[in-house]
Amino acid sequence: MQEHLIKIRQAEPNDFEKLANIWLETSIEAHDFIPKSYWVNNKSAMQNQYLPMSEVYLIEEAGQVCAFIALVENKVAAIFVSPGKQGKGLGKLLISHAKKLREELELNVYQENENSVAFYKANGFRILKESLDTETQAKEFVMLWENSI
Repeated sequence: MQEHLIKIRQAEPNDFEKLANIWLETSIEAHDFIPKSYWVNNKSAMQNQYLPMSEVYLIEEAGQVCAFIALVENKVAAIFVSPGKQGKGLGKLLISHAKKLREELELNVYQENENSVAFYKANGFRILKESLDTETQAKEFVMLWENSI
């Protein structure tokens, strides 16, 4: 990852289609325990409803959008990195950016998504409780990060 080619900026409405495509591709790959049809059927809502109602920041690497984080108040509603760009520190950059904007961050993560659970723990989040995603019937963790200053 070459830092000088990376830019974080607030997303604009014309970015939402690209971000929804990243969301779809990454969701299908990371959540193979949920039917692919669930993600395909919800792509339009992500693009036209959820992203517009969120505070969204994206990463451009060499001019290409490759990752984003969506915040709703203190909740990380979504954070996704294109599959080909994962493991290069982009998710950590987005979490660090969000930590500068908020005193605390809360999120839900599927328990079966062990890589994401480990990622959040490595970035200072702790498990508050277990919950159930009623739409998918998948178990989740509710995780919290608090500024310790």
